Amino acid sequence: MMQMSRRVSARPALVALSITALTAITAFTFEAPRLHAQARPTAPVPAQPALVPDPPHVCTNCAEWNAPRQPFKLYGNTYFVGPGGLSALLITSPQGHILVDAGLEQSAAVIDANIRALGFKTTDVKLILTSHGHFDHVGGVHALARYTKAEVVGSPQTARALAIGAPTPDDPQAPPTPPPGVDYFPAHEGVRGVKDGETVRVGPLSVTAHHVPGHTPGATTWTWQSCEGSRCLNMVYADSLSTVASDGFRFTGGNGRPSIVESFRASITKFGALPCDIMVSTHPSMSNLDEKLKKRATVKPGDPDPFIDPGACKALAAASMKSLEDRVKQERAKR
Repeated sequence: MMQMSRRVSARPALVALSITALTAITAFTFEAPRLHAQARPTAPVPAQPALVPDPPHVCTNCAEWNAPRQPFKLYGNTYFVGPGGLSALLITSPQGHILVDAGLEQSAAVIDANIRALGFKTTDVKLILTSHGHFDHVGGVHALARYTKAEVVGSPQTARALAIGAPTPDDPQAPPTPPPGVDYFPAHEGVRGVKDGETVRVGPLSVTAHHVPGHTPGATTWTWQSCEGSRCLNMVYADSLSTVASDGFRFTGGNGRPSIVESFRASITKFGALPCDIMVSTHPSMSNLDEKLKKRATVKPGDPDPFIDPGACKALAAASMKSLEDRVKQERAKR
């Protein structure tokens, strides 16, 4: 979800910092060939050059969204590294890591610090995957890609949004007439567009894109497996399925735009059918992350992990479908 804000961003020159690297020994454990390898650092991470973030975004919810959050392991080689109100996940391997989403411009530094706090090197991130082209999820992409040299990946529509630094004109939250010189998030060219169902890889890691257009034209949910011992679970990074829109936008069509109701319904149905053991949404509140963390802190040996919920995707799909149908009724009632 994105709340539109308008700001003029300065683009400071990138300051190159050089720090002599310290020697470190990193031990890695390899699971059976069919499992995803996990990186398990056992020594302090060597000193790294400092990440230089882009100017911070200014919006009503930015401070709340970017509040500090302790990083933690979700399951196996998947970790939560985002700030308080915006999700970002790290999937690790000895051959390099995958970062999913990058939050606000100011979230880049939070994500970097959280990755380091877990004992990993941010510069080992090889791919940055994106959900959709709104400032609260891709604002930090430019700085993190510049720092890590990682390839940025997303749907073709999200790639276009990143190239112009703003929502594409067919986005339900696109402003009708954006004023000249206003940046909604730092533009980043050269994003690799992936097809629906396409799998991207880093070493033993494989993550699959599922296009779920509706909230934005390029909305993408990502799935993969993470393993602990012989137990592998289906991980889902759920893109938004909400009907938030700019004034004047109608999902049922109008003002020169076609209806997107049927395609949105198809996206929600598709999402609900995904293999789903652990689900995290782009805004953690939408998947009750804090509630699950509190429950996890009190579980006893042998108790179920609150994050493991095979019904989570179906439940979110059901709630999203109801929200869409309510919106459709409201729009048709106003005609």
